[in-house]
Amino acid sequence: MPKKVYTGTVIKDLMEKTVTVAVSELTQHPLYKKTIKRTKKLKAHDEKNECKKGDTVVVMESRPISKTKNWVVIKRTD
Repeated sequence: MPKKVYTGTVIKDLMEKTVTVAVSELTQHPLYKKTIKRTKKLKAHDEKNECKKGDTVVVMESRPISKTKNWVVIKRTD
């Protein structure tokens, strides 16, 4: 099974080697058919501590690194 890859924005960079990334998606309500914006907050591993708040990053699913960290930053796109 392929690993999930998302593009999101860094919203918090206060931890060592960890960033919090907000990933937004537009979905349609099943009954009312209205478009809804949903946001997920993911904790991602940033090995070099190079991501800053506001950066756009690509994250990929990985093995569990800690209790809540299951994602790895692949690259920064500015």
